[in-house]
Amino acid sequence: MKKIQFGFFKTYFEAAILLFFTELLIARFAHDSIIRPYGGDLLVVVLIYCSVKSFVNMPVAPATLAVLLFAYAVEITQYFHLIRRLGWEHSTLACQVLGSSFSFADMLLYTIGAMLIITVENIRPAGKRVSKV
Repeated sequence: MKKIQFGFFKTYFEAAILLFFTELLIARFAHDSIIRPYGGDLLVVVLIYCSVKSFVNMPVAPATLAVLLFAYAVEITQYFHLIRRLGWEHSTLACQVLGSSFSFADMLLYTIGAMLIITVENIRPAGKRVSKV
C-alpha cells in the first residue's frame, strides 16, 4: 500500500477552488429542476475529494471511499434531522452546509460523483495526478 504524504498539491487545489466557485454559482443563480438539485450534489463529492487531495497524497480508491462515506454520513444526519436536534434550523449556513432534507437521490448522485472521480483519475496518466509545490 502506498504511503500517505502530506503537502500542498497545486493541481488538486486549483480544481477545488474552481469547483467551489462553481458550487457557489449553482447555489446563487441556478433555480432550475436539474442543475441545482442534481449537478450540485454530484459536484460536491468531487469538490471534497479535490480539497482532501490538495493536502493529502493518498491512493485514489481509499480517498474516494472516504469522501463518499463522509457524504453519506452528512446525508444520514439529514434523515435524523440533526440540524433541528441541535437547534440550528434557523441557521442559513448550517442548512446550506449540512442540508436539511434527506434524499436517496442525493446518495445516488454522490455515488455517481465518486464513480466520476475514479474514472477521471484512471484516465489521467499517473505522473499527472500530483504536482507538489
